[in-house]
Amino acid sequence: MIIRGGENLFPTEIENVLLEHPSVAEVAVVGLPDDKWGEIVACFARSEPGKSVDREVLHAYCREHLSPQKTPQVWCQVDTFPLTGSGKIQKFALRDGYLAGKYPKL
Repeated sequence: MIIRGGENLFPTEIENVLLEHPSVAEVAVVGLPDDKWGEIVACFARSEPGKSVDREVLHAYCREHLSPQKTPQVWCQVDTFPLTGSGKIQKFALRDGYLAGKYPKL
């Protein structure tokens, strides 16, 4: 769960919307620390083969399908996701990697 300005946001809701976009193959949504809001929404996306993740296009898509506070403020494209032994995305590793500068913003 992401807590943004006292509101509880569910990453799976945002991920499900983004997975409906034709350019997105895989996605993970995490909360990043923010001084004003507590947390902000960040999206890490892997594109479908032959396509690319376009921040402006996905931002507009989210604004059509989600409320403004659920629309990611940070967008990153990844080639592979860090996975657990059971194949689940390690969201904490994405968050920590972003904060360490491993994933640049789009």
